Amino acid sequence: MDHTTLRIGAGAGYSGDRIPPAIELADKGQLDYLVFECLAERTIALAQLERSHRPDAGFDALLTARMRAVLPACIRHGTRILSNMGAANPLQAGYAVLAVAEELGLPHVKVAVVLGDDVLTTLCADGLSLPVLESRQTLADLQPQLISANAYLGAEALLPALQTDAHVIITGRVADPALFLAPLMHHFGWAADDWTRLGKGVLVGHLLECAAQITGGYFADPGYKDVPDMASLGFPLAEVSASGDAVITKVAGSGGCVTVATCTEQLLYEIENPARYLQPDVVADFSQVQLSQAGPDRVQITGGNGHPRTDTLKVTLGYRDGFIGEGQISYAGVGAQARGQLALDLVRERLAQSGYAEFESRYDLIGVNAILGPDAPDAQAAEQEPAEVRARVTLRVPTLQLAQHVAHEVEALYLNGPAGGGGATRSVREVIAAAAVLMPRSAIRTSTVLLNAEGH
Repeated sequence: MDHTTLRIGAGAGYSGDRIPPAIELADKGQLDYLVFECLAERTIALAQLERSHRPDAGFDALLTARMRAVLPACIRHGTRILSNMGAANPLQAGYAVLAVAEELGLPHVKVAVVLGDDVLTTLCADGLSLPVLESRQTLADLQPQLISANAYLGAEALLPALQTDAHVIITGRVADPALFLAPLMHHFGWAADDWTRLGKGVLVGHLLECAAQITGGYFADPGYKDVPDMASLGFPLAEVSASGDAVITKVAGSGGCVTVATCTEQLLYEIENPARYLQPDVVADFSQVQLSQAGPDRVQITGGNGHPRTDTLKVTLGYRDGFIGEGQISYAGVGAQARGQLALDLVRERLAQSGYAEFESRYDLIGVNAILGPDAPDAQAAEQEPAEVRARVTLRVPTLQLAQHVAHEVEALYLNGPAGGGGATRSVREVIAAAAVLMPRSAIRTSTVLLNAEGH
């Protein structure tokens, strides 16, 4: 492969992402690295909850399916795989990758597992006075409900794993762009204080991390922003030079498109301040980024920058925060909206009589006001009644029993509500909420474990 340019592709943008585009990248992308970014804010807390019930669980549910799909081609082409699919149990995820390799007749596969993001024990011992970023609470206030505490590791934590001969590198919680920045630092030898290049590397990672969002997914709007062949939407790859400048593209013949418009939307996605994008390795600066169309499905990216990193790392806390009880029921035909509204009013009054008025609640007619709300101009200006509606009641309550009662009241509309109700459903789920604190990076210790068919 060309050592002056690194080719790095995005095999997933979230835990449930599609697998065929990743197979296409592994087969035809001529990649040095294939990255699967699969963790969201609450994903790891849910994984920790799963691990508490099953010690061998807690990693991404699609890990083995993805490895079966891409590992043979990646080994054949010399493409290294890097992923945070380890979630709450990176070590067990590493063993799962080895099991897939053995199943596929690839006994020489090595896996490097990066550990150290789980800081729950350290925080509970030393950090109880830390303020929660989203509220006036402290960590001590949340401690009785805490499930998990995972620090956002940076590329620096991944470099020892990259310096091994591992074919697959598995991590837990890592800042999304760091999964892409680390291979660039390793390949080109960028220094940990080369802020400009690190900022450019974070830019590349940010553009790639959501996979299909930069090739037309979450972008398409028929008649305004048309995207070709979305059924075969391809995932992106970047051709990155030693300077950190890059071209974003995709496999020739794959669906979707890579344009200045798709790249601009992704550039601004989830960015609060483009001039100060706080990351573990660098404070990235996207304010002077330039995008230009360099050919069909090829966009040149220049102008990224960076500034010295902070002394703290963000830690995501997962904690139990009550239950949600939900019920839905449909009405159709003449007067459907009026009957649906009557159903909502009845449930609201009955729950108030039972002492539920104080709880956070939603009473929606799906298709009428469930997204924009009852005061939205479009809802008020509707020229004709819908032919069908679905009434939905949702309350957030402190106990499972209260949530079950909410769902039951909606189902009871069958015989205790308006005419013609049908298709009632009920659900109850525990709320796993997320919050964040800042932790001194000096308090976090990371390590790398190298696994192969013979064990450690």
